[in-house]
Formats: sequence, structure tokens, C-alpha cells
Amino acid sequence: MTVTPDDIRAAASRIAGHVARTPLIRDDALSDRLGHPVWLKCEHRQTTGAFKLRGATNAILSLDPARLARGVVTASTGNHGRAVAHAARALGVSATVCLSRLVPDNKVQAIRDLGAAVRITGDSQDEAMIAVACAVAEEGLTEIPPFDHPEVVAGQGTIGLEIGTPDVVLVPLSGGGLAAGIAVAVKALSPATRVIGLTMENGAAMAASLKAGRPVEVPEVASLADSLGGGIGLANRVTFPLCRDLLDEVILLTEAEIAEGIRHLGHAGHVVEGAAATGHAALLAGKVRPQGSAVTILSGGNIDPALHARVMAGASEAA
Repeated sequence: MTVTPDDIRAAASRIAGHVARTPLIRDDALSDRLGHPVWLKCEHRQTTGAFKLRGATNAILSLDPARLARGVVTASTGNHGRAVAHAARALGVSATVCLSRLVPDNKVQAIRDLGAAVRITGDSQDEAMIAVACAVAEEGLTEIPPFDHPEVVAGQGTIGLEIGTPDVVLVPLSGGGLAAGIAVAVKALSPATRVIGLTMENGAAMAASLKAGRPVEVPEVASLADSLGGGIGLANRVTFPLCRDLLDEVILLTEAEIAEGIRHLGHAGHVVEGAAATGHAALLAGKVRPQGSAVTILSGGNIDPALHARVMAGASEAA
């Protein structure tokens, strides 16, 4: 299974009017420091505070009425669950979201506030996905996977249609839905553009899988980039091959580097979660040195306010 540029263009038409077209804003301070323009794709200003609404909306709108009537279910590290809950409520569809105990309380409450049923189970997204499988088998619910799904990837790829043709695009990398979708769109428009995946040093399942040449499991650990946690699924059919074939590089970041990215963006007026700061973290640390314009994907702003305050005060760890 794969995703094509035509799939992404179709998704853009399908979700128009259901999601926001977020702004592209120049980071003047970092642009001056690097000597090249750095642009922020502000998905933290998306309706649900994260890019996930694009893929969830596209996937749900692609379902036939019979499957919609049964209700939808998903596993999430927070943002996808919120997106599914929002899209389902807009269509009058019941939604169930399975979460691990590592999901921050503010993200859990945001999902409940949208009317979804929340089930908290286990200490990893992999365990939450087991609960989804049970709900599908025993209750007949329709699964909306968080990343390894063609319609989800195509929805996330619509971001790639909105950012032009920079020298490099810096994309947070977790299960690969965002990175794969953007890579498909960007490489079709500009094959020379480099698409780089950014993730944390510890617990990065896609990075470990790409290194191993096959999907592997890794322990899920607490991180400032909490939304990048979780496995990619040992039976991954969509995002692993796309990331393997299309990403030019994967860069790992320390917690201190991610914290510095959060602080830089916070001082510029952008309150973002750790995953969204990974592009800036790589640029500030000198791990990426663009030769032309760069776009960083600010993937989400659903950070716990107390954690954001601690990081802005100098903290460099999740707990």
C-alpha cells in the first residue's frame, strides 16, 4: 500500500472547509542567525491545536455510512485522539479513544471535552493499540489508525502542498504519517528539496526501525516530545516504506536541544509542544545547516501549561 500525490490532492479537496489552512511565518531571528530564511508552518494554530486533524478528517470522510454508523475508535498519544474526537463530533459519529498512562492529563481532558469515550490502558501506545483491536473485534467499531493508513497519510500530506519548494523541510518523526505524507507531496513538487525527520534520542521507534531495515519495537519513555512516542507497528504497511524511501535523513535530538527549541519559539510568541520544536532544535544545535530556505513544521501546541512554564524557566526534561 502506498500514497500518491493524486491521493494528497484529493484529500486537500475533501478536507477543505473542515480544517484550517495554517499560516507560513518567517522566523526573523533565526533567519538572521543562519543567513537563510527559516519559515514556520504553524500547525499549532490548527483547529484542534495540531496537524492531526487533517489526517483524521480525511480518513473519517472517506468512510461509507455503514462504517460510520458503527462508530470509530483509535489509539493516540493525544493529538490524533483529539482530532478523531473533533472530526467525529462534527459528523455526528461516536468516537472512542484508547490512551496509555503516559499521555499528559491536558490532552486526555481535551479529548473528553469533545465528547469521546476515553479508555486508558497500559504504559505505551502499543498497549493502547491492543485495546483498539479488541474494540474492533468485540464491538464492531471502525478503526482510524494514528498514522499507518493511506487516508491518514494523505491528509497529513496536504501540509506539503502549502509550503512551497524550500531547500529543506524539517518534520517531526514518530509513526511517520506526517513525515511520509509531506515527503510524498514535497518530492513530487520539488525532488531536490531535502525532507529530514526529527525525533528524540530515546524511544524513537521509526528511527530505530529505519536503522534496522524493518519495523522494530523500542521501549516508550517519557520525553519533552511526548507526542513522538509509541511504536510504528511490526506489521507497518504504509509509513515505514515511505519514510525509508523518501526521507533524506533522520536526526536524533537530546532533551536539552528540544527544550532550547521550545524556548526559542516561546520567546517568539509560539507556544508549542516538544515535537513541534524539533526542527528548531536541530537548526539551533547546528545539526542541520540549510543552504537555502528552510521550513519547520510546528506540528502542535498542546503542551501542558505547567511544563511549558518550567521549560521556559530553564528546565530540560519532561518530569
